[in-house]
Amino acid sequence: MRAQHLVTFASLLACGAAAQAQTVPPIKPGLWQMQNEREIDGQKAPDMGEHLKKMSPEMRKRMEANMKQHGVDMSGGAGVIKMCQTRESLDQGKWQGDEGQCKTDFSSRSGKVWKWKSVCNQPPSVTEGEAVFDGPESYTVKSNTSMTMQGQARTTKMTIKAKWLGADCGGLKPMTPPQAPKAAKP
Repeated sequence: MRAQHLVTFASLLACGAAAQAQTVPPIKPGLWQMQNEREIDGQKAPDMGEHLKKMSPEMRKRMEANMKQHGVDMSGGAGVIKMCQTRESLDQGKWQGDEGQCKTDFSSRSGKVWKWKSVCNQPPSVTEGEAVFDGPESYTVKSNTSMTMQGQARTTKMTIKAKWLGADCGGLKPMTPPQAPKAAKP
């Protein structure tokens, strides 16, 4: 999995996949820990840590450093990552899903429950999800994604449980989602 895809994945974990810039998720800024579980085509999927273990030590070190540059700490073990969310990143909607190749529409966005559908064209996929905010210090996200990869239909179910660890992010810099590639000028 390429580093940009991992950062995109981590961005989705950060705040329940997406929201419009005018709406701020009802969570505290600071250091967040996310635990995720994935199922691909009905089978439990290995976590990102398993992918890292299969890399050479040099490649793993580069990948972890790249992720840290984007504000994602993957040193927490199986399926656990840490990210720093600032008030500015939450207020400005920098974690939203309408950047680049995706369009997100919400069917519901109450204070506690947000439901959405995202349609992306690179890679072609449709995600339906729900984030339940238990309070400003924890939330759970459930999503179902359908996509076609190399001509085969794939379905991914993901559950993310997030908890706030504190206002101080320590040495972890704020998370920055990848920028969408800019179109070439004619």
